[in-house]
Amino acid sequence: MRKGIYILPNALTLCGMFLGFYAILASFRGSFIHAAWAILIANIFDGLDGWVARLTHSTTKFGIELDSLSDLIAFGVAPAVLIYGWSLHYFGRLGWGAAFLYVICGALRLARFNVQMGSAESKAFTGMPIPGAATIATSSVLFYHEMWGSLGGKNYLILALIVVLAILMVSTLRYHGLKEIDPKRRKPFWILVVFVIVLVLVAMHPENMIFIFAMGYMLWGIIENAVMFYKKRKLNTSGLT
Repeated sequence: MRKGIYILPNALTLCGMFLGFYAILASFRGSFIHAAWAILIANIFDGLDGWVARLTHSTTKFGIELDSLSDLIAFGVAPAVLIYGWSLHYFGRLGWGAAFLYVICGALRLARFNVQMGSAESKAFTGMPIPGAATIATSSVLFYHEMWGSLGGKNYLILALIVVLAILMVSTLRYHGLKEIDPKRRKPFWILVVFVIVLVLVAMHPENMIFIFAMGYMLWGIIENAVMFYKKRKLNTSGLT
């Protein structure tokens, strides 16, 4: 700290934290759509701060700790407050219990990430990343609003989704992230085509497509890990025989 800190990556981190704080205030006012968009935009700053830090070789322990604190507010507390105010409060104690479970599992996920950084977390993520869980939770609000209006109420699907996201964050399932992509290496041309198609779809129907792609990310991780477990079990079985 005596040598100072790097301004740009930490400023981007604080922008994400501010958006999380704004989302909490917006949820208190009942502005759930504004809160959801604020959390989704915080994802952009969360990606930018890490990218800028790696690009400028300005990654520090201070920045890592600040990023975790920002993530806990923007992707842990803010989505929990949003979902609780929008739907879970109708369940009473069960609702706030589910919301708190999401927050505490997010905190545990971030703590494990910091401990494992540079080893198990160097490639794929262990457990669903908390920004991914927040994207699913918040985009569900936008999706429901787009499809059925201001549908909230006592929704058991939302309750189950929050509990599942909490479990996935502290699970040992492997999830992929953008950090696995090496920008210095050439990629097949079709990857660029897929990226353009995804970009166009999101631009045309952002509320629906963000939710669909986010749910696809969650389900892909579950399916991939199930296939890996099956192959590993089959290999062990054949080895014993």
